[in-house]
Amino acid sequence: MAADPPIAVQIASGWGDLTHWFANHGSRIAVAALMAAGLLAALTIVRWLGNRWANAPKARESWRGVIGRAIGAMRIWFMAILAVRIVTGVAIAPPELAAPVAKIFLVAAVLQAALILRKLVLGAVELKAVEADPAGSLGSAMSLIRVLLSAGIAAVAVILILANLGVDVTSLIAGLGIGGIAIGLAAQGIFSDLFAALTILFDKPFRKGDVIKWDQNAGSVERIGLKSTRIRSLTGEEIIISNANLLNKELRNFTRLETRRIVQPLSLVYSTPPALLARLPQILEAAINGAPECSFVRAGVDSFGASGLDVQLVYDVRAEEQGEILKLKDAANRAILACFAENGLAFAYPTQTTYTAAPDGTLVMPWVDPARATPKG
Repeated sequence: MAADPPIAVQIASGWGDLTHWFANHGSRIAVAALMAAGLLAALTIVRWLGNRWANAPKARESWRGVIGRAIGAMRIWFMAILAVRIVTGVAIAPPELAAPVAKIFLVAAVLQAALILRKLVLGAVELKAVEADPAGSLGSAMSLIRVLLSAGIAAVAVILILANLGVDVTSLIAGLGIGGIAIGLAAQGIFSDLFAALTILFDKPFRKGDVIKWDQNAGSVERIGLKSTRIRSLTGEEIIISNANLLNKELRNFTRLETRRIVQPLSLVYSTPPALLARLPQILEAAINGAPECSFVRAGVDSFGASGLDVQLVYDVRAEEQGEILKLKDAANRAILACFAENGLAFAYPTQTTYTAAPDGTLVMPWVDPARATPKG
C-alpha cells in the first residue's frame, strides 16, 4: 500500500489545482459570485422582514410573529456558507475544494434547519399557551417544554450530521433510545401531567376562567400549571388536581353554554278546573317570555302527585355567570306567581287528612255533615 504524499506536497498540489481553476473558470466563477451575491441580498431582505414581523405589536399572539421569528433565526454564517457552496457548485470547483465545502455546508444546513424548526415549534406552542392562558401562568410549563424540545431537536440534528458524514450512528441511536426509556419510566408521572398540560393547550377542553364540573366537584379554573390545575370551588375553597387526573374525568364546561336550561317543578291543587289546566302552557309561556332573558320551551301536567298535580316547566336562560342566572330565575318565578294570581291558579302544598271513628265504630268525617248540622237560632 502506497504511503500518502507529504503534507507540503499535498498543499502544493491543491494550490496548483486552485490556481488552475481560477485561471480557466474565471467567467463561471464571476457568474456564480453574482448569483451568490444576489441570493445573499434576497436572504438578507427576507431576514430583515422576518425580524420586523417578530418585533411588531402583539407579535407574540399571532402566527405572523411566529413565522417572523423563524425567518429571523436565519444566521449570517449559514448565508455565507451557502454563497460559497453556490460558487463551488456552479463554477465546477476541484474536488480538493468542493468536498470540504460540501461537508461544511451540510453541517451548516442541518444546524440552520434545526434552529428554524425550534422557533416554529416553540412559537406554535407559545401561541397556544397565550390563547389558553393570557395571564402567563404556564411559564414553568413552557420553560420545561422549551428545554425538552431544544434537546430533542439538537439530538436529531447531531445524528443527521454524523450519519451524513459517514459515521455509524446505530449504537448512538440505541443508547439514546435506552436512555429515553429509562428516563421516561422514572418520570412517567411528571411527563403524564406535562403531556396533559399540552393537551389542554391544544385541545382546549377549558381555559382559565371557565366554570367546569367533574365528578361531584365544580368551580372556576384559576391556573393551569405544569403538573396541576387549580380550581376555585363554588363554596370558596381551592381544589388542586393533577392535569392527567383531571383530563381522565368526564368534564362539563358551563362557560361555553350560550343558554342554561331550567327545569322547574310546580304543583297545583287537584281542584283546578280542567279548562284552566288546558290553558296552563299558554299561561306559563306568557309569564316566562315576559321575564328578561328567558325563553319558554314547554310545560304541562307531568304526573298525579300525593298532594297535587305535578307540573313540569322547562325554559332557557341566556346567561353564563351563576349570580346572573339566579337573578333571572328569580324574575321568572315572580312572573309565574303574578300570572297564577291573575288566572286563579293555586299551588298545592303537602296535606294530610286524619279519619277517626266513634266508640260505636261510626266514621267521624273531618268535615261537617250538612244533614247533622244543628241550625243556628
